[in-house]
Amino acid sequence: MLLAIDSGNTNIVFAIFDQDGGIRGEWRASTQNHSTTDEYGAWLSQLMQSSQISPRDISDIIIATVVPAGLHDLKMLSRKYFFVEPIIVDENVPGLNVNIKIDRPEEVGVDRIVNAKAASEKYRGPIIVIDFGTATTFDIIDLDGYYCGGAIAPGINLSIEALHQAAAKLPRISINRPKKVIGTNTVDAMLSGVFWGYISMVEGMVERIKNEYGDKTMRTVATGGLAPLFGAHCKAIEKIDETLTLRGLHSIFQEIKNAKN
Repeated sequence: MLLAIDSGNTNIVFAIFDQDGGIRGEWRASTQNHSTTDEYGAWLSQLMQSSQISPRDISDIIIATVVPAGLHDLKMLSRKYFFVEPIIVDENVPGLNVNIKIDRPEEVGVDRIVNAKAASEKYRGPIIVIDFGTATTFDIIDLDGYYCGGAIAPGINLSIEALHQAAAKLPRISINRPKKVIGTNTVDAMLSGVFWGYISMVEGMVERIKNEYGDKTMRTVATGGLAPLFGAHCKAIEKIDETLTLRGLHSIFQEIKNAKN
């Protein structure tokens, strides 16, 4: 079995793929807790056991991270708990195979490239991939699978935290869909501004991207933890694919494996 690890600035996702490419287990944790190798190991071992998966079942591990400081603990997790030398996804990994048509390819986050690979393989381009993470990213993949650039906006939770920190009388809120656009109290007004304001931002960005790209038929795929919440109410989002990044990691691993055979 393959253990795929997608480590972002806010969350880290562990997923186990069986031999047929099915996901046997998927678990999410916060990367802001700065967990150690042993904390990850104990937590993950319990979850795997509840899904009747043994550490001995893991034959390969692939890791993509945008948090360099946490990579050491993930490498040690692979070696200490699974006795596997992990594949680390970067611009030099042979299975990535994504052509990047921007000014400085080395600056693109590996998560965005993995998303581009998965989207180009699963959906017919051109495609806009919207990833609702710590930042909300808009990435454009053309008909030939080339990564053509995109846009980066503050993530929804960053926006909420900034609002709370900068305004003394505004409380910290949790994001959800408000019942009305016009709030009649502070919390409802904040929820409306954040939620519907974000929906409007996404719809406006997608329209501008399509106009600039020159193709109104571009498909729009949303991924990330908050994709289901926003995708259900955003007319600009055609498809919600919560496992897009994980599927990209699985695809990269398969290419590496096939190249060795």
